[in-house]
Amino acid sequence: MIEVPGILTGAEVRATAESIISDQEPNGMILWFPGGHADPWNHIEAAMALDLGGFHTEAERAYQWLVDSQRPDGSWHHYYLADGIEDPKYDANVIAYVAAGAWHHFLLTGDEGFLETMWPVVDRAIEWVLELQTPRGEILWARHPDGTPWPFALLTGSSSICHSLRCAVAIAEHLGHERPDWELSAARLSHVIRHVPEAFEAKDRWAMDWYYPVLGGAVLGDAGRDRLRQGWDTFVMDGKGTRCVSSNPWTTAAETCECVMAHLAVGEDTKARDLFDWIQVLRDDDGAYFTGIVYPELQHFPGNERSTYTAASVVLAADALSQTSPAWHLFVDHAMLPELVDTSDPVNDPAE
Repeated sequence: MIEVPGILTGAEVRATAESIISDQEPNGMILWFPGGHADPWNHIEAAMALDLGGFHTEAERAYQWLVDSQRPDGSWHHYYLADGIEDPKYDANVIAYVAAGAWHHFLLTGDEGFLETMWPVVDRAIEWVLELQTPRGEILWARHPDGTPWPFALLTGSSSICHSLRCAVAIAEHLGHERPDWELSAARLSHVIRHVPEAFEAKDRWAMDWYYPVLGGAVLGDAGRDRLRQGWDTFVMDGKGTRCVSSNPWTTAAETCECVMAHLAVGEDTKARDLFDWIQVLRDDDGAYFTGIVYPELQHFPGNERSTYTAASVVLAADALSQTSPAWHLFVDHAMLPELVDTSDPVNDPAE
């Protein structure tokens, strides 16, 4: 049972996972909150948490929704409502994340049949995403509903895609499929993340652009530790958690928990545990978590929203901290994934 001694008991972690179920639709789709929307990325994050809580049937229903709703070209729309589509554009990072979810479920369950079922879904999704990779290596953010690509790439999204690509390669290797182009695409992408900051739209105020190159596994070792240290005072409110935006005096549990895992990925376990401890102020009585909190007013923001993706991030961080499940390492020990081919001069590349 997953627990973080001195912070969360196993029963409390399970209650957090269970809090997600009430926002799962009969077709398996997991909404952000009652009456809200869903997107495949946060839907998958929630499915991972359900699995970690022992709710495998509900998690498999979530993955079946992805199978059922995937478009023939391999994509999903950006936002869905219980009765339709809210935002019809196609986000590359959202679409790629199915590989991380499928590999996570397999690591937990060892279910070969599940992985075989998800393979064509993952294969189509990754091929769709890689059509947006530029000759330089970054991956454009999205396509408009008419298929026209957006003109820029995002560092956070590309960093997450880098991790998803490695999960996709792991699935391919396990099932005996050769995808050398995926390996090369991941290598080119990681190189751009490390060395070509101008490839990405400037989003310096957002915490995710700070820690996601580390969380996604492109920037690790001394370079990763330096990156996190340089941004700590800008994005972390001491004793409170990680800001979503550097200029705003409010923290969110989801960004904080992702930051927990980024610090674990470079061996900064004490900072990771502190961050996890600080955001327990957002825990509600039933195990759900409020999305964010504003200081010094101590008001929940937005409103009294309790989001499933926030609960999911807490469960994933708890597993990574405790090293409990067979999938604990997925976001924090990138050496467990297929190696990133280094396309740069190893002498001058500080990634490791």
